[in-house]
Amino acid sequence: MFTWEFPPLISGGLGTACYGIVKGLLKKGIEVDLVLPSKEEIYFPLRKVTDVDELPVKFISMSKQDEYFKEVFHTATEKYSYLGLDVIPESYFNKAEIKTYFDELTKTYTYSTKVPFRKIIDNLEGPEDIFEKVKEFTMRAEKYARILDFDIIHVHDWLTYPAGIIARSISGKKLVTHIHATEFDRAGGGGDIRIHNIEYSGMTEADSVIAVSKYTAEMIISRYLIDTRKISVIHNAHNIDVKGYKNKKKIFKDPVVLFLGRITLQKGPDYFLEASKRILKEFPNVRFVMAGAGDMERKIVHRSAKYRLKNRFLFTGFLNTEHVAEMFTNSDIFVLSSVSEPFGITPLEAMSYGLATIISKQSGVAEVIKNVVKVDFWDVDLLSSSILDLLRDPEKRNKLGENGRKEVEMIKWDKACEEINNVYIKTNG
Repeated sequence: MFTWEFPPLISGGLGTACYGIVKGLLKKGIEVDLVLPSKEEIYFPLRKVTDVDELPVKFISMSKQDEYFKEVFHTATEKYSYLGLDVIPESYFNKAEIKTYFDELTKTYTYSTKVPFRKIIDNLEGPEDIFEKVKEFTMRAEKYARILDFDIIHVHDWLTYPAGIIARSISGKKLVTHIHATEFDRAGGGGDIRIHNIEYSGMTEADSVIAVSKYTAEMIISRYLIDTRKISVIHNAHNIDVKGYKNKKKIFKDPVVLFLGRITLQKGPDYFLEASKRILKEFPNVRFVMAGAGDMERKIVHRSAKYRLKNRFLFTGFLNTEHVAEMFTNSDIFVLSSVSEPFGITPLEAMSYGLATIISKQSGVAEVIKNVVKVDFWDVDLLSSSILDLLRDPEKRNKLGENGRKEVEMIKWDKACEEINNVYIKTNG
């Protein structure tokens, strides 16, 4: 399994989803060799459920092929740091090495995709480090494909698709491509053609494609013209086991309305801000919190200052897992205002804490949950009135939160992983 992030180092829902998937597969007795971007040629041989937190490490370089990690660390983060892992790993190859490698490798193998893989690699140029890091990650895939003993390849989102294609070509093993989000979702429109080409190639070369929602499946069929026969829709679940949150002392006496996610165009932070402005005129005794970071953060901060929302609209910056739990504990209403959300695990997590939840209809999670309020992302009037209704009626708010909490208790990774295993079996014939 190739993925770009995994707890404790995560930047969004992808890491959370991969954690739940791997843990669920291990429960079923399915062993996982997890590959992440790193400075060392290493992988995580996960064989039992506790391995998802302990993360045993094994080197695959020829001199250390059978050597397990022997250093002792107090936290998984210390281990990640030692191995050079980060949310976005540092570059550790020079560009000349990468170019030589791909010049040779892409001459060796042929591909069926209409967008030639060699052309995709050649187009991964530019000042952005992220494309060089994708090349580095892909460069490692050849050795994993030759040395490891595996039955199937599973890749998550565009950053890992080239690695999966290389591994498939070398090993002859089947490839499952997991779509958590497309560039259309992230960019809120056209986006980067280089990423579109990688996504198209990754889905075309795949033997099976998993979409996290019907919403996403329709997107990849209409935008990428992917064969419907190889697409399976498997909804995400959540990992949180919430205990004792009701007994914790809250920071604010006033009710708190929470936005938690990347502050980017895709997540609709501007719609949340506009609704906050309107609500505070009618219901001043409320706090709005925007938790997260992203390229729109400066813009939203400036606009909130322009609106003179003062300490009624607060920013936390990026939160780690522990602080996210604390934020849920101190909130009363959660809002997902995404313009385009392939699934959206965060609402499930918010509901597990008993928060009354409002979600965008333009989200995959809207397909699986009922005890929430659903609005169009662009309908600021309805979003505002829905939040006001819950603020003015605490009993209704609490009832919605409690019903939502009971509902998400039934949405577990065990069922999703059973479906993923069925995809593996079907793919391998």
